Parts: sequence; structure tokens; C-alpha cells
Amino acid sequence: MTQKTALIFDLDGTLVHSAPDMQVAVNAALGPLGRGPLDLATIISFVGNGVEVLIHRSLMATGGTDDDMHKATLSRFLTVYEANGVALTRPYPGVLQQLEHLAEAGVTLGLCTNKPTAPAHHICEVLGLSPFLSSIVGAMPDQPKKPDPASLRKCMDALGQSPAQTLYVGDSAVDYATAQAAGVDFGLFTEGYLNAEIPTDGPVLRFNDWSDLSLFPL
Repeated sequence: MTQKTALIFDLDGTLVHSAPDMQVAVNAALGPLGRGPLDLATIISFVGNGVEVLIHRSLMATGGTDDDMHKATLSRFLTVYEANGVALTRPYPGVLQQLEHLAEAGVTLGLCTNKPTAPAHHICEVLGLSPFLSSIVGAMPDQPKKPDPASLRKCMDALGQSPAQTLYVGDSAVDYATAQAAGVDFGLFTEGYLNAEIPTDGPVLRFNDWSDLSLFPL
């Protein structure tokens, strides 16, 4: 893998362990329906394609859904999550030190996530990630979600970086497919929310420890 001038990260399951707060919000949203609760492992298996899919999967797992139910449950989820989205969420060990090291080395850093933009910014601000990130691209109503490469390309454009200059770091098959679609090399954090296998060949950097400061090709 060649030297990179930019690293772009996924958020949930990559930089932060956020599933416990999502579990609380999902179960609060299911409560008025007399459903749930769902355990943490189940929530983790539903994460990666955006909150709309998270709620759809949660409803289907607890008895099914229709459009009106999905809309109302999603609204309850977002109300709870936007108010309490960092109560239990924490960066993985070594993340802040790694970001500081990369920034000091002159690497341009960004974030590309399927999490809605406002919660993504809030989490990064509260947990101290924001000072290292030159661009944060979250889910927007008019923007297709990963694995469509639009959001990753938007982040690269904001950073002034080309696909050849960029490494995308994530934790899921969705993130891998996004990198592939954008023509970007991929790094896999293996201790996140991987719920489908990715190819074992090809230029994939696999790691399980953020504290290794020699991890990325600089």
C-alpha cells in the first residue's frame, strides 16, 4: 500500500464504540409499541447502513412494520439519541493518540459516516475528535448512503485529496464496498462492528489496535 496524504474514517465501530447509546435509543423507541428490548449484540448486527435501516431491522426483528410505524419509531429514536448520544459512547483505546500523531505528521484527516450529520458532529465535538478532522460528512436527506461512494467522494473533495492519496478506514463490509466504489484503498479495524466478511485478498490493511503509531503508511 502506497504512502497516503489523507485518511478518512468511519465513525461507529471504527473510531468510537457507540452501540450502547444506540441500543438505549432503539429500545426507548420500541417501548411504546410494547416491543423489545433488543440486546447489544443484536443492535451491533443492525448497524452500518444508517439509522433508517437500523430502525427497520429493529422493527422487523420484533414483529414487523409499515411506513407509518417506521416513521414514528424513527422519530422517537432520533429524539432520544440526539439528546443522549454520548452518554455511553467512547473512543476506542488509542484513537485520540493516533489522530494526534497523524495530524502532527501532516496527514489530512476526515470523517465519512452514515450517521446523521448533527449527531456525528456532536459526538466528535464532545469526545475530542473534532480538532483533528478537517471535514465531517454525515448522512443528508439528499445524499445516498454508503456503500454508495457519494459521501466519501464529497469528503475527499472537501479535503482536496484524490482517491490515490486517500485511505478509508472502517469496520464493516459496507465501508469496504464504499472504498471499492470510490477507488480508494481500505483499512479495516477488526474490533468494530463487522457483520459480514470482506475479501481476504487485495490491498486491505487490517488492524486491531489503534495505539500502534506505526500503523499507517506516512
